[in-house]
Amino acid sequence: MASDLNRRAFLSGACCLAAAPLVTPVSFAAMPGDNRLVTIVLRGAMDGLALVQPYGDPALKVLRPKLALGADKGLLDLDGFFGLHPAAADLMPLWKAGELGFVHAISTPYRDGRSHFDGQDMLESGGAAVRGERTGWLNRAIASIPRPADRRAIDVTTTAELILTGGNPVDVWSTRADLALAEDEQAFFVRLYRNDPLFAAALREATATDMLSDTIHGTEGKRAAGIASVAKLTAGMLAADHRIASFSINGWDTHLNQARSFRRPVKDLATAITTLKASLPADVWRKTAILAITEFGRTARENGSDGTDHGTGGLAILSGGAVAGGKVYRDWPSLSEGDLLDGRDLRPTTDLRQLAAAMLRQQFGISARDLETAVFPGLSFDSRAAYLRG
Repeated sequence: MASDLNRRAFLSGACCLAAAPLVTPVSFAAMPGDNRLVTIVLRGAMDGLALVQPYGDPALKVLRPKLALGADKGLLDLDGFFGLHPAAADLMPLWKAGELGFVHAISTPYRDGRSHFDGQDMLESGGAAVRGERTGWLNRAIASIPRPADRRAIDVTTTAELILTGGNPVDVWSTRADLALAEDEQAFFVRLYRNDPLFAAALREATATDMLSDTIHGTEGKRAAGIASVAKLTAGMLAADHRIASFSINGWDTHLNQARSFRRPVKDLATAITTLKASLPADVWRKTAILAITEFGRTARENGSDGTDHGTGGLAILSGGAVAGGKVYRDWPSLSEGDLLDGRDLRPTTDLRQLAAAMLRQQFGISARDLETAVFPGLSFDSRAAYLRG
């Protein structure tokens, strides 16, 4: 079990790392078998209606007169109804190869609160209620995979994120702080620790040495290099003894000027996925499934600040040689006024836990009973769901 990140360790690292969102922990679990699973948590609530746009739904342009794209603005057609945001163009070869897919109108059971913290809690714990589970669903899944004696663990420098936190052993590796910190994220941590004199001192020291400034105002190239470094490290571990990996990409909270701010995290995600493929041996890539998930979607309507607010129904991204890609999986509810959830959000028609459970079953042979009782307590697992190659 990864040990808790104690306050002293955080403060000693703050002089170099400045703020926690830059420390993107990459957590690994070693286990038997040849199949691999990578989860990427997209922190900040990714706008699935922007990444994979239902241009075939006539209500989209009514709800999003500025944010809805067409072919004339670079939207890449997927299937005659959905189109991919042009910032994700580097993923199109994977789509054409059947190694990229999407699950639309998906959500955890979280409703109404619209809190990032609570939404991420449910996303990573796999529970049916906020703070209902204090361990991560991916950690609990480890115990249900055959041959537990083959598992090993090492805690290197920091803690695992909630998704891999729990009683089962994982390895944890803290990457360098090469990822640019958004200004709203910096301001959040300043507020969070404003009454902590030790943190404040560490923050001032980082600023004085220009480390924080370099990070906050770093170029997109520096951020992309950091994302690629995380993906290469992950690929190296998966090519050896590890079978599960998890890391996060932040920057998806697009309340303001979304047309500009959305492009950077989309490119980050594309960089992560394409780097994983490029860095993995071909035989390992064929057995790898990537699942990118976010805490909730965003409002169907754009707001007065040319952005979108916290919503409900969202999007999950599937990639890897093991996925049955080239398809947008959906039970589409439409964006018409009467079909919106609470008159504002894309109505979820798929439980994200069903998707995660199906991938765990297909990749690692976890039984339906364990999925319903141990991994996702209370879930009624639909064994017919299939998102991976047979």
